[in-house]
Amino acid sequence: MNEFDIIMIGNFAKDKLIIDGVEEIASGGGVYYGSVVIRRLGLKVAVITRLHPDDFPRLEELRQEGVEIFTTPADGTSGIANYYQSADMERRICKPIGYGGKYTLDEIPDFKTRMIMLSPLYAGEVDLQLLAALSKRAPVALDIQGFVRVPVEDGLEFKPWAEMAEGLKYVTYLKVDKAEAEFITGETEIESAAEKLHTLGPTEIVLTQSSGITAYVDGKFYFAPFNPRSLAGRTGRGDTCFSTYCSMRLSQDPQTACDWAGVITSLKQELPGPWRGTCQQVATILEKQKAKRIQ
Repeated sequence: MNEFDIIMIGNFAKDKLIIDGVEEIASGGGVYYGSVVIRRLGLKVAVITRLHPDDFPRLEELRQEGVEIFTTPADGTSGIANYYQSADMERRICKPIGYGGKYTLDEIPDFKTRMIMLSPLYAGEVDLQLLAALSKRAPVALDIQGFVRVPVEDGLEFKPWAEMAEGLKYVTYLKVDKAEAEFITGETEIESAAEKLHTLGPTEIVLTQSSGITAYVDGKFYFAPFNPRSLAGRTGRGDTCFSTYCSMRLSQDPQTACDWAGVITSLKQELPGPWRGTCQQVATILEKQKAKRIQ
Protein backbone atom coordinates (compact mmCIF):
# COMPACT_ATOMS: atom_id res chain seq x y z
CA MET A 1 0.00 0.00 0.00
CA ASN A 2 1.28 3.46 -0.93
CA GLU A 3 1.87 5.78 2.02
CA PHE A 4 1.72 9.58 1.82
CA ASP A 5 1.52 12.56 4.12
CA ILE A 6 -1.18 14.20 2.00
CA ILE A 7 -3.35 13.00 -0.88
CA MET A 8 -4.85 15.74 -3.06
CA ILE A 9 -7.94 15.10 -5.18
CA GLY A 10 -9.19 17.54 -7.80
CA ASN A 11 -9.20 18.35 -11.47
CA PHE A 12 -5.99 19.71 -12.93
CA ALA A 13 -6.72 22.88 -14.87
CA LYS A 14 -5.52 24.46 -18.07
CA ASP A 15 -6.39 28.08 -17.43
CA LYS A 16 -6.34 31.26 -19.42
CA LEU A 17 -4.93 34.34 -17.70
CA ILE A 18 -6.03 37.56 -19.41
CA ILE A 19 -4.31 40.66 -18.03
CA ASP A 20 -5.20 43.96 -19.68
CA GLY A 21 -6.35 41.99 -22.73
CA VAL A 22 -3.12 39.98 -23.07
CA GLU A 23 -3.80 36.24 -22.87
CA GLU A 24 -1.63 33.31 -21.83
CA ILE A 25 -2.31 29.63 -21.16
CA ALA A 26 -1.22 28.40 -17.72
CA SER A 27 -1.53 25.25 -15.63
CA GLY A 28 -3.72 25.67 -12.59
CA GLY A 29 -6.11 24.25 -10.04
CA GLY A 30 -5.72 23.46 -6.36
CA VAL A 31 -3.82 20.23 -7.03
CA TYR A 32 -1.28 22.15 -9.13
CA TYR A 33 -0.52 25.05 -6.80
CA GLY A 34 -1.02 23.02 -3.63
CA SER A 35 1.02 19.90 -4.36
CA VAL A 36 4.18 21.86 -5.19
CA VAL A 37 3.92 23.71 -1.87
CA ILE A 38 3.48 20.45 0.03
CA ARG A 39 6.55 18.92 -1.62
CA ARG A 40 8.62 22.05 -1.01
CA LEU A 41 7.72 21.75 2.68
CA GLY A 42 9.28 18.29 2.67
CA LEU A 43 6.14 16.15 2.72
CA LYS A 44 5.23 13.17 0.55
CA VAL A 45 2.24 14.06 -1.61
CA ALA A 46 0.18 12.40 -4.32
CA VAL A 47 -2.33 13.96 -6.72
CA ILE A 48 -5.40 12.09 -7.97
CA THR A 49 -6.75 13.97 -10.95
CA ARG A 50 -8.71 13.88 -14.20
CA LEU A 51 -7.84 15.58 -17.48
CA HIS A 52 -7.78 14.98 -21.24
CA PRO A 53 -4.87 12.80 -22.43
CA ASP A 54 -3.68 15.59 -24.73
CA ASP A 55 -2.83 17.56 -21.58
CA PHE A 56 -1.02 14.74 -19.73
CA PRO A 57 2.38 16.33 -20.55
CA ARG A 58 1.45 19.23 -18.25
CA LEU A 59 1.68 16.85 -15.31
CA GLU A 60 5.41 16.37 -15.87
CA GLU A 61 6.07 19.64 -14.06
CA LEU A 62 4.60 18.12 -10.90
CA ARG A 63 6.51 14.86 -11.30
CA GLN A 64 9.76 16.81 -11.53
CA GLU A 65 8.90 18.30 -8.12
CA GLY A 66 8.51 14.78 -6.70
CA VAL A 67 4.71 14.66 -6.72
CA GLU A 68 3.23 11.21 -7.41
CA ILE A 69 0.38 11.33 -9.93
CA PHE A 70 -2.64 9.05 -10.37
CA THR A 71 -4.50 10.10 -13.52
CA THR A 72 -7.85 9.17 -15.03
CA PRO A 73 -8.28 10.09 -18.72
CA ALA A 74 -11.23 12.43 -19.20
CA ASP A 75 -13.19 13.76 -22.16
CA GLY A 76 -12.00 17.27 -21.34
CA THR A 77 -9.65 19.27 -19.16
CA SER A 78 -11.01 21.69 -16.58
CA GLY A 79 -10.11 25.32 -16.94
CA ILE A 80 -11.05 28.86 -16.02
CA ALA A 81 -10.48 32.07 -17.89
CA ASN A 82 -9.34 34.68 -15.33
CA TYR A 83 -9.71 38.29 -16.45
CA TYR A 84 -7.60 40.84 -14.56
CA GLN A 85 -6.61 44.46 -14.82
CA SER A 86 -2.97 44.98 -13.92
CA ALA A 87 -3.93 48.06 -11.92
CA ASP A 88 -6.05 45.87 -9.65
CA MET A 89 -4.96 42.22 -9.66
CA GLU A 90 -7.09 41.73 -6.56
CA ARG A 91 -10.27 41.64 -8.63
CA ARG A 92 -11.02 39.20 -11.40
CA ILE A 93 -13.79 37.86 -13.61
CA CYS A 94 -13.82 34.06 -13.93
CA LYS A 95 -15.39 32.04 -16.75
CA PRO A 96 -15.32 28.23 -17.10
CA ILE A 97 -13.66 26.92 -20.27
CA GLY A 98 -13.55 23.17 -19.68
CA TYR A 99 -14.45 20.31 -17.36
CA GLY A 100 -12.50 17.17 -16.45
CA GLY A 101 -15.48 15.34 -14.99
CA LYS A 102 -16.63 13.77 -11.76
CA TYR A 103 -14.76 11.33 -9.51
CA THR A 104 -15.97 7.89 -8.50
CA LEU A 105 -14.67 5.82 -5.60
CA ASP A 106 -13.17 3.19 -7.91
CA GLU A 107 -10.88 5.86 -9.38
CA ILE A 108 -9.27 6.43 -5.98
CA PRO A 109 -6.28 4.09 -5.46
CA ASP A 110 -5.81 2.20 -2.23
CA PHE A 111 -3.48 4.27 -0.06
CA LYS A 112 -2.50 5.21 3.46
CA THR A 113 -2.29 8.91 4.20
CA ARG A 114 -2.30 11.35 7.11
CA MET A 115 -4.67 13.78 5.36
CA ILE A 116 -6.88 13.99 2.26
CA MET A 117 -7.23 17.41 0.63
CA LEU A 118 -10.23 17.90 -1.66
CA SER A 119 -9.57 20.73 -4.11
CA PRO A 120 -12.28 20.67 -6.81
CA LEU A 121 -12.16 23.52 -9.29
CA TYR A 122 -15.93 23.92 -9.14
CA ALA A 123 -19.05 22.03 -8.09
CA GLY A 124 -19.73 18.60 -9.51
CA GLU A 125 -16.35 16.90 -9.15
CA VAL A 126 -16.89 15.36 -5.69
CA ASP A 127 -20.27 14.19 -4.38
CA LEU A 128 -21.47 13.48 -0.86
CA GLN A 129 -21.04 9.71 -1.18
CA LEU A 130 -17.37 10.04 -2.12
CA LEU A 131 -16.75 12.62 0.60
CA ALA A 132 -18.22 10.33 3.23
CA ALA A 133 -16.17 7.36 2.01
CA LEU A 134 -12.91 9.30 1.97
CA SER A 135 -13.48 10.62 5.49
CA LYS A 136 -13.22 7.03 6.74
CA ARG A 137 -9.68 6.79 5.38
CA ALA A 138 -8.14 9.96 6.82
CA PRO A 139 -9.01 13.47 8.07
CA VAL A 140 -10.42 15.54 5.21
CA ALA A 141 -9.37 19.09 4.32
CA LEU A 142 -11.93 20.68 2.01
CA ASP A 143 -11.99 23.92 0.02
CA ILE A 144 -15.63 25.04 -0.06
CA GLN A 145 -14.97 26.73 -3.41
CA GLY A 146 -15.29 23.40 -5.20
CA PHE A 147 -18.80 22.89 -3.81
CA VAL A 148 -20.43 26.32 -4.08
CA ARG A 149 -18.79 27.70 -7.25
CA VAL A 150 -21.06 26.59 -10.10
CA PRO A 151 -20.65 27.07 -13.88
CA VAL A 152 -23.58 29.10 -15.21
CA GLU A 153 -23.64 29.81 -18.96
CA ASP A 154 -20.39 31.68 -19.53
CA GLY A 155 -19.69 32.52 -15.89
CA LEU A 156 -19.17 31.11 -12.40
CA GLU A 157 -21.61 31.89 -9.61
CA PHE A 158 -22.03 31.00 -5.97
CA LYS A 159 -24.87 28.54 -5.48
CA PRO A 160 -25.93 26.85 -2.24
CA TRP A 161 -24.44 23.41 -1.61
CA ALA A 162 -27.68 21.54 -0.97
CA GLU A 163 -25.99 18.82 1.09
CA MET A 164 -23.67 21.13 3.03
CA ALA A 165 -25.10 20.38 6.49
CA GLU A 166 -24.44 16.68 5.96
CA GLY A 167 -21.21 17.11 4.00
CA LEU A 168 -19.42 19.29 6.54
CA LYS A 169 -19.83 16.57 9.17
CA TYR A 170 -17.11 14.67 7.30
CA VAL A 171 -14.66 17.59 7.20
CA THR A 172 -11.83 18.30 9.65
CA TYR A 173 -10.22 21.34 7.96
CA LEU A 174 -12.52 23.73 6.06
CA LYS A 175 -11.23 26.56 3.90
CA VAL A 176 -13.38 29.51 2.81
CA ASP A 177 -12.56 32.97 1.56
CA LYS A 178 -14.32 36.07 2.84
CA ALA A 179 -16.89 36.21 0.04
CA GLU A 180 -17.72 32.51 0.36
CA ALA A 181 -18.03 32.78 4.13
CA GLU A 182 -20.51 35.63 3.84
CA PHE A 183 -22.50 33.83 1.12
CA ILE A 184 -22.76 30.62 3.15
CA THR A 185 -23.41 32.04 6.61
CA GLY A 186 -24.85 35.50 5.97
CA GLU A 187 -22.24 36.91 8.36
CA THR A 188 -20.17 39.88 7.21
CA GLU A 189 -17.59 39.47 9.98
CA ILE A 190 -15.25 36.53 9.41
CA GLU A 191 -15.08 35.71 13.12
CA SER A 192 -18.86 35.23 13.29
CA ALA A 193 -18.80 33.25 10.05
CA ALA A 194 -16.07 30.95 11.40
CA GLU A 195 -17.98 30.25 14.59
CA LYS A 196 -21.12 29.42 12.63
CA LEU A 197 -19.26 27.11 10.23
CA HIS A 198 -17.61 25.33 13.15
CA THR A 199 -21.03 24.33 14.51
CA LEU A 200 -21.66 22.37 11.28
CA GLY A 201 -18.84 19.93 12.00
CA PRO A 202 -15.37 21.04 10.86
CA THR A 203 -12.76 21.11 13.63
CA GLU A 204 -10.71 23.93 12.10
CA ILE A 205 -11.87 26.81 9.91
CA VAL A 206 -9.37 28.56 7.64
CA LEU A 207 -10.51 31.90 6.21
CA THR A 208 -8.59 33.89 3.62
CA GLN A 209 -8.93 37.46 2.43
CA SER A 210 -6.60 39.96 0.81
CA SER A 211 -5.17 41.02 4.19
CA GLY A 212 -4.20 37.53 5.38
CA ILE A 213 -5.18 34.17 6.84
CA THR A 214 -7.40 33.63 9.89
CA ALA A 215 -7.77 30.23 11.56
CA TYR A 216 -10.39 29.27 14.12
CA VAL A 217 -9.33 26.33 16.29
CA ASP A 218 -10.67 25.20 19.67
CA GLY A 219 -12.52 28.46 20.22
CA LYS A 220 -9.49 30.67 19.48
CA PHE A 221 -8.58 32.84 16.49
CA TYR A 222 -5.14 32.97 14.90
CA PHE A 223 -4.01 35.42 12.22
CA ALA A 224 -1.06 36.09 9.94
CA PRO A 225 -0.87 38.85 7.32
CA PHE A 226 -0.15 38.73 3.60
CA ASN A 227 2.49 41.30 2.63
CA PRO A 228 3.21 40.75 -1.08
CA ARG A 229 5.29 43.36 -2.88
CA SER A 230 3.16 42.76 -5.99
CA LEU A 231 0.16 40.70 -7.11
CA ALA A 232 1.69 39.37 -10.33
CA GLY A 233 1.08 35.83 -9.05
CA ARG A 234 -2.39 36.41 -7.59
CA THR A 235 -3.93 33.29 -9.19
CA GLY A 236 -3.52 30.34 -6.82
CA ARG A 237 -3.37 32.42 -3.63
CA GLY A 238 -6.02 30.46 -1.73
CA ASP A 239 -4.71 27.07 -2.85
CA THR A 240 -1.21 28.00 -1.72
CA CYS A 241 -2.40 29.30 1.63
CA PHE A 242 -4.59 26.30 2.49
CA SER A 243 -1.99 23.75 1.42
CA THR A 244 0.67 25.46 3.51
CA TYR A 245 -1.58 25.62 6.57
CA CYS A 246 -2.63 21.97 6.31
CA SER A 247 0.94 20.81 5.74
CA MET A 248 2.21 22.63 8.80
CA ARG A 249 -0.68 21.44 10.97
CA LEU A 250 0.56 17.87 10.61
CA SER A 251 3.34 18.82 13.03
CA GLN A 252 2.86 22.41 14.25
CA ASP A 253 0.41 24.53 16.27
CA PRO A 254 -2.21 26.74 14.56
CA GLN A 255 -0.28 30.01 14.95
CA THR A 256 2.87 28.54 13.44
CA ALA A 257 0.82 27.13 10.58
CA CYS A 258 -0.72 30.58 9.99
CA ASP A 259 2.68 32.29 10.14
CA TRP A 260 4.14 29.98 7.51
CA ALA A 261 1.04 30.30 5.34
CA GLY A 262 1.24 34.09 5.57
CA VAL A 263 4.86 34.23 4.40
CA ILE A 264 4.57 31.61 1.66
CA THR A 265 1.34 33.07 0.30
CA SER A 266 2.91 36.53 0.24
CA LEU A 267 5.91 35.23 -1.71
CA LYS A 268 3.69 33.25 -4.07
CA GLN A 269 1.60 36.31 -4.98
CA GLU A 270 4.70 38.07 -6.27
CA LEU A 271 5.39 35.49 -9.02
CA PRO A 272 3.09 33.50 -11.35
CA GLY A 273 3.01 29.74 -10.89
CA PRO A 274 3.44 27.65 -7.74
CA TRP A 275 5.64 28.76 -4.85
CA ARG A 276 9.10 27.31 -5.40
CA GLY A 277 10.98 28.66 -2.40
CA THR A 278 12.65 26.82 0.46
CA CYS A 279 11.88 26.18 4.11
CA GLN A 280 15.05 28.04 5.03
CA GLN A 281 13.85 31.10 3.12
CA VAL A 282 10.61 31.12 5.11
CA ALA A 283 12.35 30.50 8.44
CA THR A 284 14.70 33.43 7.78
CA ILE A 285 11.80 35.78 7.02
CA LEU A 286 9.95 34.69 10.15
CA GLU A 287 13.04 35.25 12.30
CA LYS A 288 13.40 38.77 10.90
CA GLN A 289 9.73 39.47 11.59
CA LYS A 290 10.11 38.21 15.15
CA ALA A 291 13.20 40.34 15.74
CA LYS A 292 11.41 43.41 14.39
CA ARG A 293 8.46 42.85 16.75
CA ILE A 294 10.81 42.54 19.75
CA GLN A 295 12.41 45.86 18.85
